[in-house]
Amino acid sequence: MNPTRRTVLIAATAAALTPALPAAAAGRKKPAAATPAYASYWYPDSFPSGSPGAGITWRSLKAWRADTDADLALNASTVPLAARFTPTPANATACTDQARIQSLVSFGPTSSNPSQGSATADYYALTHWAYIDELVFWGGSAGEGLILAPNAPIVDAAHRHGVRVLGNIFLPPVAYGGQLQWTRDLVQKDTTGHWPLAAQLVAVAAAYGFDGWFVNAETGGGDSALGADMLGFVRELKSLAAAQGQRVTWYDAMTVNGSVSWQGALDSQNQAFFQAADDMFVDFRWSASSLASSGTQAVELERSRYELWAGVDVESNGSNTTVNWDAIVPSGSPHITSVGFYRPEWTRNHLPAGRTPGDFHAADDRFWTGRSLDPSRPDGADPWRAPAVSVADRSTVSALPFASVFNTGHGLRWFEDGAVASDAQWNHLGLQDRLPSRRWVVRTSGARPAVTFDFADAWRGGSSVLVDGELDQPVVLDLYATRLPITGDTVVELTHRTDAGTVNVELAVATAEPSGAGATPPYTYLPVNSVNTRGGGHAGARVKSVNGWQTTTVRLTGLSGTVHALGVRLTATSGPVRWRLGGLAVHDNTPAPAAPGDVRITAATGGDLRFAWNAAPGGVRHYELHRLLPDGTRRFLGGTGQRAFFVAGLQPEQGEKTARFEVRAVGELYTASAPVTVTHTW
Repeated sequence: MNPTRRTVLIAATAAALTPALPAAAAGRKKPAAATPAYASYWYPDSFPSGSPGAGITWRSLKAWRADTDADLALNASTVPLAARFTPTPANATACTDQARIQSLVSFGPTSSNPSQGSATADYYALTHWAYIDELVFWGGSAGEGLILAPNAPIVDAAHRHGVRVLGNIFLPPVAYGGQLQWTRDLVQKDTTGHWPLAAQLVAVAAAYGFDGWFVNAETGGGDSALGADMLGFVRELKSLAAAQGQRVTWYDAMTVNGSVSWQGALDSQNQAFFQAADDMFVDFRWSASSLASSGTQAVELERSRYELWAGVDVESNGSNTTVNWDAIVPSGSPHITSVGFYRPEWTRNHLPAGRTPGDFHAADDRFWTGRSLDPSRPDGADPWRAPAVSVADRSTVSALPFASVFNTGHGLRWFEDGAVASDAQWNHLGLQDRLPSRRWVVRTSGARPAVTFDFADAWRGGSSVLVDGELDQPVVLDLYATRLPITGDTVVELTHRTDAGTVNVELAVATAEPSGAGATPPYTYLPVNSVNTRGGGHAGARVKSVNGWQTTTVRLTGLSGTVHALGVRLTATSGPVRWRLGGLAVHDNTPAPAAPGDVRITAATGGDLRFAWNAAPGGVRHYELHRLLPDGTRRFLGGTGQRAFFVAGLQPEQGEKTARFEVRAVGELYTASAPVTVTHTW
């Protein structure tokens, strides 16, 4: 990738392949020392000269084995890749079967990137998955490692939204410390003529539960023999990957003669690599004519032109970047290629110190949705052609039970049933919900209220949806495009709270698609609460109030078939209104999950502890760990989709000799199992 445009960090499923957690046994040995777990990274085989810097561990991919990977239980994804569908587009310009989006994101440094979140809300908590097809876990450096496996929270969140995640292979330019020996290491052959590191890469992706590799060979100095070896390696990598349901992206850098020469096009210098891989990221040097010829050449090769990602470098200027959009996704005519965003985490990184989650989401919504902040009403004068303008959103909400507490995967606190269960900041994308894909479609003939994820208060997790404004006319807020079957037992639960004003709330349910792109779904409106009804409820609904939040259970009386869209209609009787949506669930009598088995502490160093447990049978969304304090209260310590967790910096309470911890399995409806307790003696 063009070295002048890149920040390079230099200083410094398969369950069968997953190693078994320590077995339960009477009279266990004293736990080993507890160490933090980080996302994994490797060199192909040989290491740089000298010694690694502080916090860096040099590892050989060639020497990796799943059964000796001590952190695999904390790094392996547990969420399978969800199937997606494409609803009727939110606007008339978004296409359903043309350009797609690949996003190259650096979530943290190569080394010391926590496996399971960390104690800060300042994190790139990507939420606009609906527009993305593939996410590349970008990173790698000459001084740390070149091959990166994405950590579990990112893969879990992406898979929940139907997005594939690729690990990254970065062979850096010589100017950035690259050594041609590392390229030769990667493409070494064994005595049978095969490429053993291709098999290793596929095994890593299978064990860690991600979806393939992005191959970025930028170390110059190669010759045609090396080019031939690389081509054979990529062919074998793709063949082995395809057998495991994995994919391979080739980056337009190394050419067939082994040299590095960024083409900015599909041409004779890289065509063989494109044919060997599933798709290709076209370097930023493209022009309108080179992309046009590239698309034509792909079709002549009997490949889709949309298997070419035209690189758009947004690392420095984000949504202020000047892009010749008509060369990629022209308005009013077929798209030329797909889009490859390089470093869209600009939406977080460009913000000043002291940035809040709200600041980040405002910038991120601007990037993905556009200046109007409403994908149903694109701003045609906006120079930034946001993805929502050109690419139709997708959804994975197609089976019961379905629930969301609008948790974005980070927060200033952790809430449970509307009360604070931890005052600590946190991030963990694996806890992120399937979130509304069209943010935010607001339908009203009056003033448009502000709609945001808000982090000051929540029903559960770290955030809720806040609607704030005068509401001088009824407002319909689209929430989810769905394909949910309706049975005689299907109910919808809405958890909400009014902080200011008075507002009548109705559930909006559509059992068919809109009449066309950009049209309003054919909603039926069912009462949730009425400000004119004593107790805030209505006949036929079941209402429960906890900590100021109201949960109303609504039966889909008179409706049948399939739910295609869900939303809410708000009608104010006095204002201005501040109304929160804390939870939405659709189900037909789903039981709570069973408890996990054999919770244990597998390693301990002072207040640093590693926990492990056996999987709870069936229907588990994630697990939550709490500390039971001497006064009987519970403090949230963390959650994860994995069966292992690391907690740092715990301290004994006043007079406490033994700390008590509880682990619960949490289901898709956020119902929790009975707790399983484990203790730790200080």
